[in-house]
Amino acid sequence: MPSQKSKEALHIGLLVGREWSWPPAFIDEVNRRDEGVTAEYVKLGGTRMNEPVPYRVIVDRISHEVPYYRSYLKNAALQGVKVINDPFMWTADDKFFGASLADQLGVASPRTLVLPNKEYVPGIKHDESLRNLIFPMDWNWIAEQVGGLPCVLKDAHGGGWRDVYVVRSLDELIWRYNQSGLLTMIVQEFIQWEDYARCMCLGQDEIYVMRYDPHQRMYHEDHNFSPELYERIVSDSRKLVQAFGYDMNTAEFAIRDGIPYAIDFMNPAPDMDVNSLGKKHFDWMVTHMADLTIRLAKSKEATRDRYAWAKSVKAVAHT
Repeated sequence: MPSQKSKEALHIGLLVGREWSWPPAFIDEVNRRDEGVTAEYVKLGGTRMNEPVPYRVIVDRISHEVPYYRSYLKNAALQGVKVINDPFMWTADDKFFGASLADQLGVASPRTLVLPNKEYVPGIKHDESLRNLIFPMDWNWIAEQVGGLPCVLKDAHGGGWRDVYVVRSLDELIWRYNQSGLLTMIVQEFIQWEDYARCMCLGQDEIYVMRYDPHQRMYHEDHNFSPELYERIVSDSRKLVQAFGYDMNTAEFAIRDGIPYAIDFMNPAPDMDVNSLGKKHFDWMVTHMADLTIRLAKSKEATRDRYAWAKSVKAVAHT
């Protein structure tokens, strides 16, 4: 059960995993401002249906790995809490849909193709349950659709650079696919980039552009992008986060021939650790997340407002 709180203040709750620098810095930043908004770690031990939630805003950094937290956050959204990020959208998104959406938004993105799973849960009989699938797959055709080799094979629902492979031959592509188990994999055009940007996107409007080296997993303190390239990265990032509805997200761009290709832009629990970001970027994350969450705590915004079921609940409440 969450602890009882004073009714005078608005409360921000924080759900976290194994991160030790950003959470306490964020909580201290919110609390020191003395704006009638307090922040603390959420404490849970089982949740009743329609249990009231004492927080106006909850920042979620870990529910993608702790399913009970996701269930709690959906209940919180039902109670009118603003959840960062929307647990319903986060449950549903995948990198194939994201690539298709980016393309329709006019954002440059690598050509992408989603593959049937290699393995299935018990009860699926290949000769009966999978009658809609063509077998064997045409691997030459698959590679051609993304511009040939090399190409990238990655988990459609993964993050943190897990299960991402640059493959340079059909044999390697097939071998990697055969090791993918229950994962749903996508094949993607390989972008041989000349520069790289990672953008922190807050509140669907504020875009903080950082130059990044994926090979060394290193952020540069400053970027050297031209004004035109910078503005395009900001504009494309804003298009993506507004379409997905994420208030805390990173968008990554591989830059080739002056064109930023959006290659990873669904990171709703982005890296905010001081040891990887460096002090300059870390301080920005702390202060600007405090700005965002305090503003949302004082607003009437609620995660549920975008869903049809919320309108049904309001209609019942007014009868």
